Amino acid sequence: MPWNRDAMAARAAAELTDGSYVNLGIGLPTLVPNHLPTGVDVILHSENGILGVGPYPYDHEVDPDLINAGKETVTCVPGGSFFDSALSFGLIRGGHIDTAILGAMQVSADGDLANWTVPGTMVKGMGGAMDLVHGARRVIVVMEHTARDGTPKIVSQCTLPLTGRRVIDRIITDLAVLDVTADGLVLRELAPGLSVDEIRRRTGASIDATSAIEVMTVQ
Repeated sequence: MPWNRDAMAARAAAELTDGSYVNLGIGLPTLVPNHLPTGVDVILHSENGILGVGPYPYDHEVDPDLINAGKETVTCVPGGSFFDSALSFGLIRGGHIDTAILGAMQVSADGDLANWTVPGTMVKGMGGAMDLVHGARRVIVVMEHTARDGTPKIVSQCTLPLTGRRVIDRIITDLAVLDVTADGLVLRELAPGLSVDEIRRRTGASIDATSAIEVMTVQ
């Protein structure tokens, strides 16, 4: 069975180390803090100028002036700090963010990322993703393996406008975990009950599956 969204978020959370500085994209990546392993605490960064983003607020805690980069109301943990966008992007561009976890529309076999627009649609802007994928020390994509129409989102070459070239380190989907290496895509883990042939059929690029293992549960 494919992993559900919580299982995907839990698998991404397992990538994080205690004390690391982490930036989470909108959507599925925002579930990651709910699944951090015991003993692992991370400092969440939001590119609009927060270091130490806390949980989403209960109704009585909502402060309309305290929002993240996705314009969602948030809280701030004790010791958190606020600063302007110039300093926030200085942290990103200076290589001070350990891990960025983002969604994607397409990822190529070379680690190219397309996640900000589909031609012909209206978007408010590209946000901070272009800076994050070049500035963060490690970039992980969390997404469904295929689009709603069944077409692969992992492809030989991206056909959508790029966010960055050769920037992705690891891809976590509802079907598998893959690494982007100098030799191409390497399949590391399979969701329970899925075969390598099934992953190949749903992937639009060649993959090396010699080291793949089936993972029955995600804690």
